[in-house]
Amino acid sequence: MKYSQIFRQKLEIARYSESTIKTYISTLTSFFKSIDGTAIEEVNETIVEKYLYHEIREKNISQSFQKHILGSIKLFYEIMFSRKFSLSHLYPKRVEHQLPKYLNKEEILKMIGLTENLKHKSMISLLYGCGLRVSELINLKITDIDSKSGRISIIQAKGKKDRYVMLPKSVLPLLKEYFEKYFPQTYLFEGGKNEKYSPRSVQQVVKQAALKAKIQKLVTPHILRHSFATHLIENGTDIIYIQELLGHNSVVTTQIYTHITDLTIRKIQSPLDIKF
Repeated sequence: MKYSQIFRQKLEIARYSESTIKTYISTLTSFFKSIDGTAIEEVNETIVEKYLYHEIREKNISQSFQKHILGSIKLFYEIMFSRKFSLSHLYPKRVEHQLPKYLNKEEILKMIGLTENLKHKSMISLLYGCGLRVSELINLKITDIDSKSGRISIIQAKGKKDRYVMLPKSVLPLLKEYFEKYFPQTYLFEGGKNEKYSPRSVQQVVKQAALKAKIQKLVTPHILRHSFATHLIENGTDIIYIQELLGHNSVVTTQIYTHITDLTIRKIQSPLDIKF
């Protein structure tokens, strides 16, 4: 794709994050491969609609990914050709309401307990114990950890925002042991040549830990983040504090976790379990 480098450059100038840029380019690459024979300059709304129809029918893409495809194409043509596609009719008309998946605390403790590798154990502990995104975990630097104040600095996370999260006291001995064994130089978690870990590697670490713990469902790092928020709400933590810890722009985003825990908090019983 001859335009990809120029598009990347423009996104970098606009200060898009590297992960966002990669996602846009990957999505557009798939789209342009599918229209082989049609010049990029000649793409129109009808071609976009046919591609989207194919993706929905053949791959059963989610509503959120459908929106992402449309957003990627619109942005590309606005930036590269100053063209504004009329694609509003292709956006989903019904909003998906999916509750976030999460684990109970016993399952997470089992994952941590059965993970022997110190680096991997530390990763899982911080993902859950601090509610971190994968990108936040792999971008953590040694200087971001403040053991004296008991907090971690999350620098320029999603939305280019800084925030603090708690450093769990129970994780401190683990991190100390990890430091003494691995001697990280810049990033808290480093792979080969002192480079930061890749998101995929972290995903594999979590997946393997879940398999060891014999958890019968797909476990991802983001599920650990969901579990962090859910368990805080179950413990009665104010949702505003949870919003700040997660780095959400709006409390509305955080409120989805209240739907998971409503039955637990209110102790609502099924009429079948009530003795008359």
